[in-house]
Amino acid sequence: MGIWQSLGEIAEQGAGAVTALFLWAGGVIGGIADPEIRRQVAFSAAMIALSAKMAKADGIVTSVEVASFRRLFAVPAGEEKHVARLFDIAKGDVAGFDTYAARVAAFYGDDREELEDVLDGLFVIATADGAVHRNEFAYLEDVGAIFGIDGVDFERIAARHVVPEEGDPYLILGVERTMDLAEVRRHYRKLVVENHPDKLIARGMPPEFVAIANERLAAINGAFERIERERRR
Repeated sequence: MGIWQSLGEIAEQGAGAVTALFLWAGGVIGGIADPEIRRQVAFSAAMIALSAKMAKADGIVTSVEVASFRRLFAVPAGEEKHVARLFDIAKGDVAGFDTYAARVAAFYGDDREELEDVLDGLFVIATADGAVHRNEFAYLEDVGAIFGIDGVDFERIAARHVVPEEGDPYLILGVERTMDLAEVRRHYRKLVVENHPDKLIARGMPPEFVAIANERLAAINGAFERIERERRR
């Protein structure tokens, strides 16, 4: 069973499907034999559920937020209704976002990279209208804390999205100002390899979410270019 068949089956289960999905026992995900597909379905469901909850952070779900999700999630023709159904289920579910986030964190366990991928994707959606609003930022901070991503780690991810042209490029790259340019360049090149779309897909991000990887690489490249220009003045 592929990712889209699995999501369709979850959507057809009805109102409690998304909450039940994150129990991970005896559900659709647990029955997927292919570990790669299982991780892709888990990632997709996490993004759908937490995006829907974030869309309510300001009290309403705007067409821009929904359109942004659909842009990020490159849904094949004929499968849009399943994603829209899961989005609506999660949006209307009485379970709080913290319940969803905790179950996502429990599924990934110590796999910090994939949790960062989910949080990164949520930031991409939050910036759809040009800015991360106060309630959205608070929501992302809370989700990050549940994921165990806080302090400077959260700030590093946020810096790629909130003010990427004005934010601290050293924070974005995770390097010290005292490092010489050669050291910064080595670290930058390592980040480029680690965050290549193929790398993210290999660890469980569905190809349909490649926009997350592309925007992350753009922020990393931009940060290094700014440091390089600064050092050469």
